[in-house]
Amino acid sequence: MKIKTGIGIDVHRLEAGREFWLGGIKIEHEQGCVAHSDGDVLLHAICDALFGAAAMGDIGQHFPDTCPAYKGIDSKVLLSKTKDLIEAKGYAISNVDAVVCLQKPKIRPFIDSMRHCIAEVLELDVEDVSVKATTTEHLGFEGREEGVSAYATVLLYKL
Repeated sequence: MKIKTGIGIDVHRLEAGREFWLGGIKIEHEQGCVAHSDGDVLLHAICDALFGAAAMGDIGQHFPDTCPAYKGIDSKVLLSKTKDLIEAKGYAISNVDAVVCLQKPKIRPFIDSMRHCIAEVLELDVEDVSVKATTTEHLGFEGREEGVSAYATVLLYKL
């Protein structure tokens, strides 16, 4: 069986008065991500990891931020389209492991909902989706609450 791994990263600046979407769910917070889409860094990192594992480029190639069709788009739609593209190339997703770096808000109460949302979109068992979070101990742009980053790794196998 042929297996492939991929890694993805996404970063967005935070700004007051915007909605904060993470892992496919809306979290109440005074700041949200500045982005062309809904700014869901976690789902974007997973998309990039999937594209990378299949040697299909990156999220910007498939869903460019210069295209009006993606303005404000729900990132769950992008993740679903990414899954379809991966499957069309003959791959299936084995698992996803991701980490989000941000100082606030604390997202531990939302992680199970995120895992279920991602699993549903990718048609995986929730046990095959891991989401973790960490602060940066007030260091860097995440620690100063200027932005949020997410990292994801995936394992694909050839059908």
